[in-house]
Amino acid sequence: MTNFDYDLFVIGAGSGGLAASKRAAAFGAKVAIAEGDLVGGTCVIRGCVPKKLMVYASHFSHFSQEAFGYGWDIPAGKLDWNKLRDAIQTEISRLNKLHISFLEKSNVELISGFAKFVDTHTVAVGDRQFTAERILIAVGGEASKPDLAGMEYAITSKEMFLMPKFPQRFAVIGGGYIGTEFAGIMRGLGADVTQIIRDHYVLRGFDHDVRINVQEGMVNHGIKFHTCIDSDSLTISKNASKDESNLTISFKDGEGNWQQVHADTVLAATGRQPNLAPLSLDKANIKVVNGAIAVKEDSSTNHPHIYAIGDCTNRVNLTPVAIAEGRAFAETVYGHTPRFISHTNIPSAVFSQPEAATVGLSEEKAQELYGDRIKVYKTKFRPMFYSLAGGDTKTMMKLIVVGEEERVLGLQMVGKDAAEIIQGMSLVVTMGGSKKDLDNTMAMHPTAAEEFMTMR
Repeated sequence: MTNFDYDLFVIGAGSGGLAASKRAAAFGAKVAIAEGDLVGGTCVIRGCVPKKLMVYASHFSHFSQEAFGYGWDIPAGKLDWNKLRDAIQTEISRLNKLHISFLEKSNVELISGFAKFVDTHTVAVGDRQFTAERILIAVGGEASKPDLAGMEYAITSKEMFLMPKFPQRFAVIGGGYIGTEFAGIMRGLGADVTQIIRDHYVLRGFDHDVRINVQEGMVNHGIKFHTCIDSDSLTISKNASKDESNLTISFKDGEGNWQQVHADTVLAATGRQPNLAPLSLDKANIKVVNGAIAVKEDSSTNHPHIYAIGDCTNRVNLTPVAIAEGRAFAETVYGHTPRFISHTNIPSAVFSQPEAATVGLSEEKAQELYGDRIKVYKTKFRPMFYSLAGGDTKTMMKLIVVGEEERVLGLQMVGKDAAEIIQGMSLVVTMGGSKKDLDNTMAMHPTAAEEFMTMR
């Protein structure tokens, strides 16, 4: 086949697909993109954007108490959940329209509907079929629930932004970043929150000091924990004798004793998986490994003209990574400037309460790779803001270096503005900077960030 309908057909108008389609069109390619949901993908519709808005909303519950220490007498307010929920949906709708307008300006044709493969050069959207010289899969991932009794009563992160009623008792199953973030959000909005996790601490895979300090801060904010549970024993049941919304979570604790948690709403935040089921990948014989599309360094699949980027490849599941992969694909294929994305030293943030952010290696990973050659600098202090606002909120900062030159391997932070600070500090890791480079950088006083320059 030589006469195709499009040079490039993109399946999925999330962050990666949008970036790739616009960049390819800018190089002169004839591009179409198919999306069966709102344009913007998980991040815009039901992920990082509405979540961050809810994080902001949850902070207001502390303001009256904090302001009092600064001489202000501000009465405590009351959350209007319906107003917050609807305002967030209005913003999502605005962003959806904005992304559509960006596609129009870029001469990318938007096709409404879910696309699936017919063969290696053909996709179907509803009863229409389209051919393309190249196809890019950018369908992202979907929240998944564990296969346990009563999980039909639990919601996922997808439904968190659409709850018809604010739950006074809220339970989270799972200790990853999604569950940890929503536990903090709901506590800040006024719910009684319990988090149920398999491990001793939340955020498995993160630096141990990050995990400890985040969980300690959450406990100080009033979140209750059940740790080291037997996840296979967990069940959810609806109590018919009480209020219709009343749910009971039953499970064995680490000592084998049965425990129960009662909640109005239960969030199952135990993981996400690539959203491959609607694609009919078998029609194009596209290779899948461990539930994700297998790709090479240039994001090509086992077919050299079919590519995949973002969460559906399960490499590093972060929005900026999907965008970078999409742009690199377009620049390589249509801009004839080969560029590949490094999946190391990627900064990441957890908008928990307290907030956490990291770049580079954790202490545990650095120890595994470099052994006794590493050195760790660490500090923990009360931020200046709380000297009058009160409370026992602490900030933890950590610097991991290696060798006599003390090259920086990783930076970790838990506390106020962690994400903003680590984003700037990530440049030190990316450029292979050293502790001496930080020492020679003039500190900005009084700030929390200056601690990275003066750490001893």
